[in-house]
Amino acid sequence: MSIHLRGRPIEANLIDSDGDDVLSESSSDDDEEETWDDWVSDSAKQSCRSLFEDKIFTTVDEALAHDRSNHGFDLNTQCSKLGLDIHGRIRLINYIRRKKLPPGDASKLTGVEFNADEYLIPVVDDDPLLQFQSDDWSDSEDELESSDPSRKILALQRELARTQQQFQEYRSLVAQKMDFASFSEEAGPSAPRPRDDDSHYFESYGANDIHAVMIQDKVRTSTYAQFLLTNPTLFQDAVVLDVGCGTGILSLFAARGGAKRVYAVDASDIAERAKEIVKTNGFEDIITVMRGKVEELEIPEKVDVIISEWMGYALLYESMLDSVLNARDRFLKPGGVMAPSQCKMMFALCDASEILKDRVTFWNDVYGFDLSAMSGDLYKEAIIDVVGPDTILSAPYTVKDLYLPDITARQLNFSSTFTLVTSVERRTKVTAFILYFDTFFTMTGKPVSPNTQVKVIKENEVVLAEVWPVGGKPNAQRRPSQGTEKEKVTSFSTGPQSIPTHWKQTIFLVREPFVVEEGAEISGTFYCRKSDTNSRELEVEIHYSPTPGDDLVIQMFTVQ
Repeated sequence: MSIHLRGRPIEANLIDSDGDDVLSESSSDDDEEETWDDWVSDSAKQSCRSLFEDKIFTTVDEALAHDRSNHGFDLNTQCSKLGLDIHGRIRLINYIRRKKLPPGDASKLTGVEFNADEYLIPVVDDDPLLQFQSDDWSDSEDELESSDPSRKILALQRELARTQQQFQEYRSLVAQKMDFASFSEEAGPSAPRPRDDDSHYFESYGANDIHAVMIQDKVRTSTYAQFLLTNPTLFQDAVVLDVGCGTGILSLFAARGGAKRVYAVDASDIAERAKEIVKTNGFEDIITVMRGKVEELEIPEKVDVIISEWMGYALLYESMLDSVLNARDRFLKPGGVMAPSQCKMMFALCDASEILKDRVTFWNDVYGFDLSAMSGDLYKEAIIDVVGPDTILSAPYTVKDLYLPDITARQLNFSSTFTLVTSVERRTKVTAFILYFDTFFTMTGKPVSPNTQVKVIKENEVVLAEVWPVGGKPNAQRRPSQGTEKEKVTSFSTGPQSIPTHWKQTIFLVREPFVVEEGAEISGTFYCRKSDTNSRELEVEIHYSPTPGDDLVIQMFTVQ
């Protein structure tokens, strides 16, 4: 845990413990008058270097006068002639200084020569010429020269605000060019930047590698393809929305499966590539790729089906489901189908001794040195890895059943009691809890029966034959039955019993391993919620008692 001390804003007046101003004994009216005058003339009083030589003058006016009388160059006249705003004036000054132009050449400039933003970067540190504009302080000579103090103050206030704004814009531009965050800070205490949980997330999906990993996940991609390509009753002439389309592979499946229109939405750079892919494959008349957050876009019509591969590690990592639910509430027709329609989070006991050896005890002796300090955080962070089916020590327990047509975003923070009944045949040490998820697709979008068994794909099992038939010809599609038929369920598991997926499994190492026997019951509560510091990460708490009557053990983890 770290402690952050927030700095106090700097006060205009410093007050001692008795309430007296320790900096000034003058009246507040005098302070205010001095403040205006000081600010207006501050840049003019700074020492200033000539534009054409290294000679230093005590004020900006003296430097400008010297350049007029000795070099025949009037900066203010040149700025007026070229119609320069504050940024153009700054570019002109920096251009002259950087190029070390002679006065004659400076007078012949047209403005094109110094139009690049690189000339916003100061050549001379704290150059007062960049801040001083004698001709721009008033809207009219009458207001500033008026004998009415209130008119003069109002004029100065307006000009001060305008000039501060112009100068702040200049500083921000310099900050962008030089990548110096300090240049763009406002005067006084800086306001905290709004938290951004999305930029890195969307940027990460702009790269090729992550899409290659997902598409090459045979369990994932073939299951989606099977559902999208073998349910003509659902997809023929349907309007489909693909949330987080990535390369557009699911949209292509939907178009090939009979959809008449598909809206493919993605907020990352990959959307541009998806447009090319759609065109290359001849589906541009069916698939419309839309770049942006689905929460901020408008789809021109209601849709029959929403498809999305939104699942993350531990199912809810990345919080993409929130976007899918937003799309559901705004764009899905009544009676429309969510694909997938249901996901179950499965929880069990695990013998993760191999992971423990590779990730934790390995550090105890590294070439004769004890580096065990490196392993401490592994009991606080969930480990994303693959374990074998023989490591599962209990029947899995459903800690969360997400039925997508009904669930709300608020329900994604949850707690669930659990009871895990061991399936071991002899005394075995429990070193971890394991979490994975099962995913279900139905043609009607209705919930699956509680006794529905998830499809477990084994190593070397053929899963693509029905999707990509030999010779590229579509399979003959059966005419839908006119009578009542059993709901067709398409599903896959990310558990250890299946061949590994790119989601792997989520492992929670226990600090104090405990021994169980056959039929033992481990009861407790599983808590899961979005992280306070990044809404796309998860915070998990597991409360359990190794045996009835034992003290309650509480462990906290992050999934990141």
